[in-house]
Amino acid sequence: MVPSDPVPADLVALAHQLADAARPIAARYFRTGVTVDDKTDQSPVTIADREAETAMRDLLTRHVPDHGVFGEEHGAVRTDADYVWVLDPIDGTKAFITGLPLFGTLIGLFHRGKPVLGIIDQPILKERWLGVDGERSTLNGEPISVRACASVANAYMYSTAPGMFAGGYARAHEALTEKVKLFRWGGDCYAYGLLAAGHVDLVVEADLKLYDYAALIPVITGAGGVITDWKGKPLDMHSEGAVVAAGDPAVHRAALDILSA
Repeated sequence: MVPSDPVPADLVALAHQLADAARPIAARYFRTGVTVDDKTDQSPVTIADREAETAMRDLLTRHVPDHGVFGEEHGAVRTDADYVWVLDPIDGTKAFITGLPLFGTLIGLFHRGKPVLGIIDQPILKERWLGVDGERSTLNGEPISVRACASVANAYMYSTAPGMFAGGYARAHEALTEKVKLFRWGGDCYAYGLLAAGHVDLVVEADLKLYDYAALIPVITGAGGVITDWKGKPLDMHSEGAVVAAGDPAVHRAALDILSA
């Protein structure tokens, strides 16, 4: 296997700057009764989402004006560039507006279509996961790793909400929840951070957008985990948004078998 090119240190530093810019904005509006608007798909959005993404995009325009940007709130530009940043200023807006500190800012970076960097930042708990291609993932600067899990029957599993599963997805998801040791709803991006840090064994979701999963890929893989679509294919910029993340490869394979059945 040909080794990956290292991610330039200045881009890793820039990713931290983006998270540093977004964090105080989310914290300032948290639990303030901020006005909530409904987008065209009826998902909620607040001034915190918009301001945080604007702050990050301003930094990208200043430092890497030739890079592409794909953001949840302010759209996409130059997505054919070699480097494309994928931004979700507040992943888990429903958690944010109800005062639950388990939302996060997601910052992903693709290089020629490959996910090479990801940040999950929790502004209230001040926790930051960093994944960089070819390196060990970290939580607040300390190396982390997933945990071993002998079987699906021993697995702890999270999914964010029932509404993301419809039709066959719902039936397959229910079949898996019935086989794990512990299943809970909730978590948003925070659940993937817990998996990377060795506290959870499975996160299974559907109906995600690029900005929901892009940053998660390097964090999970850099901690020794596996993250694919429901068919076992690697996630990329064009994946349909059905995601299976696991700490143990054996549990990942078993979960895929159950979901496909």
